[in-house]
Amino acid sequence: MQTIDSIPALEALYDDAAPASLTKVTPVITPNYRKWIEASRFCILSTVGPEGTDATPRGDDGPVVRIADEKTILMPDWRGNNRLDNLRNIVRDPRVSLMFLIPGEKNVVRVNGTAKLTADADLCHSFEQKGMHPKTVIVFTVKELYFQCAKAILRSGLWNGTDETLVVPTAGDLLKEMREDFDGKAYDDAYVDRAKATMWG
Repeated sequence: MQTIDSIPALEALYDDAAPASLTKVTPVITPNYRKWIEASRFCILSTVGPEGTDATPRGDDGPVVRIADEKTILMPDWRGNNRLDNLRNIVRDPRVSLMFLIPGEKNVVRVNGTAKLTADADLCHSFEQKGMHPKTVIVFTVKELYFQCAKAILRSGLWNGTDETLVVPTAGDLLKEMREDFDGKAYDDAYVDRAKATMWG
C-alpha cells in the first residue's frame, strides 16, 4: 500500500476548501454559537498526551458545559471510571477539542483550544447536582470554533432511528471477552441501577 507522506501530495488530490468552510470559523463564542452549545447535552472531549490521543463522551441532564465568557467554557468532571485518561493528558498537554451534538440536528459544533483543570471549591460547588459536586472542573480557552457540515450525519443516517437488524455486543460481552470467568450478563443486568446510584458523585 502506497501512503501519502507530504502535504503537497495530499493537497493535489483535493479541490480548494469550500469558501463557507473558512467563513464559519470564529475565534470567540458568538451569540448564535452560544445558543447552539448551550442546547447541547452531549459532546466528545478529545485530548493528546505522551501516550497518544484520547476521546471520551461527556453528557449531562442539562447543558453539558457552562459558557463563562466569549473565550471560556467550563465543564464539570462528573464521576466516571476514574481512568482519568483525558484529565492526565490535559495536565501534561493543554491542547483539546470538543465536538457538540444535539439529537436530530444534522450539524455539529467543534471547538479547538486549550484547557486546564481546577479543583476550586466554589466553582466545583456551583455545579451541584443532587447534593454532589465534581472533583474538578475543566476550563477551556477557545482558539477557534465552527460548525461541521451535515454530510457525515446525513451519510450515516445517525438520527434515523435504530437499525433493528444490528446485533452488537454488550459491555458485559466485551468484558467477558477480556476475562473468560467474568459474568457479563450480571454486569449488564445491574448496570443501569448501578449507574443511577453513582451518576454524579
